[in-house]
Amino acid sequence: MTDSWVDRFSDLAALPAEDKKLLTERAVSVSLPAGTTVFAPGVAAESFLLVLDGTIRVQQVSSGGREIVLYRVTGGESCIMTTSCLFSGEDYVAEGVTETEVDAVAIPKAAFEEAIARSSGFRQLVFSGYSDRISDIMHVVQEVAFERLDKRLAQRLLALSDPDGVIKATHQDLAAELGSAREVVSRQLKELQRRGWISIARGQIALTDADQLKSLAGSD
Repeated sequence: MTDSWVDRFSDLAALPAEDKKLLTERAVSVSLPAGTTVFAPGVAAESFLLVLDGTIRVQQVSSGGREIVLYRVTGGESCIMTTSCLFSGEDYVAEGVTETEVDAVAIPKAAFEEAIARSSGFRQLVFSGYSDRISDIMHVVQEVAFERLDKRLAQRLLALSDPDGVIKATHQDLAAELGSAREVVSRQLKELQRRGWISIARGQIALTDADQLKSLAGSD
C-alpha cells in the first residue's frame, strides 16, 4: 500500500518516515458496500479503522428493538467505539453500519498498540478523535434527556431535507435518529402534517412550510 492515504490526516502527514512506514506497511485497504455491518455487539475489535471516504453510522439497539444513532464516522475520521474497545480489551456494545460505500484503512491491533507507544503524532490523532466523539455523544445524551421531541424532530427534518425539501426516510429511521419509539415519532409527524408543515408519503416526507419548522426548531 502506498502512503498517500496518510496525507489525508494532518497528524499523520507530519510523522517521521519510520512511523509512517509502520502504519503503511501494516495497514490494509478496506472497501465496503452500503449496508455492511462493520462491527456488532459482542464482537472484539481487531483493528483501528480510519475512514477515507463514505459514512459509517454507529448505533445502539435495546433488547426491545429500539434504536438510537450515536454518531457517524465520515472521511478523515476514526471511530471512538473501536478506540475504546482496543484500549479496554472489551467487546463492542454498539453496531456500525455503512450508510454509503466506504473506503478505509484498517490498522491491526498489534500495529495500533505499537504506533500508540512510539508515535506522538499518532497518539494525537487517536486522542483528538476520541475527545471529539465524547463531545458528540454527550450532545446526543443532552438532547434526548432535555430537549422536546417536536423541536428535535423539526431540526432533524430540516437537516435531512434535500434542496427540494424532501426527506427520504421512514418513521423508523427518524425514530433511530432521535432515540425515540417509532409510534411516538409517527404521532409527531402526523401532528406536523395536520398543521400543514409537512406532507407524508411512503418512504419520504416533504416540507411544505419550512419557515414554521425553522421557528419550531429554534424554540425553547
